[in-house]
Amino acid sequence: MEKSIVKTVPSMMSTSKSMSMSRHLFSLLLSLSFLFLLCRLLFLTRSSHQLISSSSSSSFSLPPSHAHAHAPALADPCFGRYVYVYDLPDKFNSDILCDCRTILPWIDMCPFVANMGLGPHLTETGSVLTGTGWHITNQWVLEVIFHNRMRQYECLTTNSSQADAFFIPYYVGLDTGRHLWTHNISLRDSLLLELFQLLKSRPEWSVKRGRDHFMLSGRATWDLRRQGDEDHLWGGKLLTLPEVKNMTVLLIEACPWDSDHEFAIPYPTNFHPSNESQIVAWQDKVRSTDRPWLFSFAGARRPGQAGSIRDQVSDQCLKSTRCRLLDCASQENDCDSPATTMSLFQSSSFCLQPPGDTPTRRSAFDSMLAGCIPVFFSPHSAYTQYKWYLPSNYSEYSVYIPEDEVREGRVSIEEVLLRYSEEEIGDMKEKVISMIPGLIYKDPSRQLESVRDAFDLAIDGVLQRVKSTIGT
Repeated sequence: MEKSIVKTVPSMMSTSKSMSMSRHLFSLLLSLSFLFLLCRLLFLTRSSHQLISSSSSSSFSLPPSHAHAHAPALADPCFGRYVYVYDLPDKFNSDILCDCRTILPWIDMCPFVANMGLGPHLTETGSVLTGTGWHITNQWVLEVIFHNRMRQYECLTTNSSQADAFFIPYYVGLDTGRHLWTHNISLRDSLLLELFQLLKSRPEWSVKRGRDHFMLSGRATWDLRRQGDEDHLWGGKLLTLPEVKNMTVLLIEACPWDSDHEFAIPYPTNFHPSNESQIVAWQDKVRSTDRPWLFSFAGARRPGQAGSIRDQVSDQCLKSTRCRLLDCASQENDCDSPATTMSLFQSSSFCLQPPGDTPTRRSAFDSMLAGCIPVFFSPHSAYTQYKWYLPSNYSEYSVYIPEDEVREGRVSIEEVLLRYSEEEIGDMKEKVISMIPGLIYKDPSRQLESVRDAFDLAIDGVLQRVKSTIGT
């Protein structure tokens, strides 16, 4: 019995040991399985994270070709400023200049269309017109000057689909002017009508029906808005054509009350600088010039013109010891000489600008170029006209005296001007001098990007108007 018990105990011990080993083996296998599963889970999690990150990056990053789609527009200095210039047949521009002796019946215009429309160089400028950049420029040649400035415009394009505006280089003022004194309407209108037939056949016109097109006339609006087709009627019919109503038209004098597509730009003066130093030197000169005359007037009387105040203005000037009169009706006075008129304007604090044949005058720009404060008698001489160029607060740079008060003898021009203190006159003169760069046209043969002239401001105005018109 004891032997049996002894034999049984080892056997039980062996069995117990075997069971313990089995439990250890099972635990080890369980642990290994858990570690394997944990490693597998970590691997899958990491892979999934990489996949998500890669997928996320692909979803929110544009391909290279699209990621920089707007970069050229942001970096392009001409973005929104591209202008396409029509390449018209010569008969619409250069042929008119070749026929320059017929442009005006009383003067040979050939010298004035030379030098890109600037006219003859002034080499003997004397003490009045110091420096260079001076010409004898005719007031009717702005179309030629503008066209040549446009040829130097930094944002020209030959790709019409890229253009923001389209310029039509037709010399409509010169063309109309050579036929104004002939009683032949069909001849006067022939080139104009041919031009618009050509334009309407072009795809560039059809896209916006002319709303992104602009052109220029060196004549006043009244010479281009004939209402009928009788031979005795004055002017051309550019501004009465239905197609033109969509366009932007630049003129030396616009219609201030019934047209929203006409915009006045400055008359050309005789000063066309080719570098910034010429402008600064001229501004310094007129700033330091002595002005012994309180006011002055350069012009002629209008005895047969109803409503004109030229006679009253001339009479008031003659009676005043503070006014100097340059009677342009007298053969003794050469009012066409730049030195003569600029000498008068430089010696005056105020320059009288009564309306002539029309409300505006080139003399207003000549006088401001001389640093002389303009005195206007009609709001249509400046305030309703040159909105891209002159301050909206006209009292900053000018004096306004209603022409009715002058006509009826209810105001003394001298007394009005004497109310201004020396300090006020100085401030107004300085404002006028600061405006000079934007009132002149630079030499078209030179690049002068540091100064923005009347041409640059006109292009800015056109592009803004086109943008607002087409709604982009």
